Amino acid sequence: MPSRKPSSPVLDTSEDDASPSDALKLAEQAEAEAAEAEAVAAAARARAKAIRLRNEAAAKAATDIPEAHEDADEAADEESTGDPEDTAEVVESEGTEITDTSGSEGDTESKASGRMPRVQVSSLFWKVLASCLTLILIVGLLVLSGLMIWQHRQAEHREKLTAEYTAAARQTVVTLMSLDFNHAQDAVKNILDNSTGEFREDFEAQSKDFVKLAQDAKVVTEANVTGAAVDSMSDDKAVVLVAVNTKVTNTTGANKQPRPWRVAVDLVREGDQIKLSKVEFVP
Repeated sequence: MPSRKPSSPVLDTSEDDASPSDALKLAEQAEAEAAEAEAVAAAARARAKAIRLRNEAAAKAATDIPEAHEDADEAADEESTGDPEDTAEVVESEGTEITDTSGSEGDTESKASGRMPRVQVSSLFWKVLASCLTLILIVGLLVLSGLMIWQHRQAEHREKLTAEYTAAARQTVVTLMSLDFNHAQDAVKNILDNSTGEFREDFEAQSKDFVKLAQDAKVVTEANVTGAAVDSMSDDKAVVLVAVNTKVTNTTGANKQPRPWRVAVDLVREGDQIKLSKVEFVP
């Protein structure tokens, strides 16, 4: 800050000794000094004000954040407590809203009741569908079980037929190819009793010649079946392949020489008996 200039020694002189021009100069000098003093004082005040404002701004910036939190807490407390009058107003407004809500709830219930049949229909549909699927599954299992039982019974029936036709074919071939001239009549009768159809008719027509030839040659034939297999069959008839070995003794020189044969016999069911209807020698 500039120092104030000392007053001029002229001021110490008495006014009576100064001339008018000197007095005017002194007055002007005094006015200039006063203006300078005022300017210096104004500058000092402005500088002090600037420093004060700067300090206040810094202090305010430092306290803004805590004050903001405190203001927020106070505002929350005020809102939570509130004035009784404000609370009453809120209650009244809520009552109005509740009344309005009851009306809207009625509308909602009516709309919901309108949608309920659709939900019930959907639930009923799924129940019916589940019941139908369960019924279909049960029926399918029953059909499958019945089919398995039927197949098992069919297999058992075929096994039974196979055993019957095989046993009948073996016995028929042994009866047909075994012969003892001493019992030729009994052998012919046995063959006729176990045969039918065209074969029986042909054999019966030649039976006398057959007996006479066997007795004259003193034929003795032993037959032994080595294998039999069903070629085709049904409940009433079958074709069976039979492998058989024979040993023949006669007066012409045969002496139990074994001979293999393969024959196909046709069998027919007549009542409870299975009879021979045809014989073919298979090479």
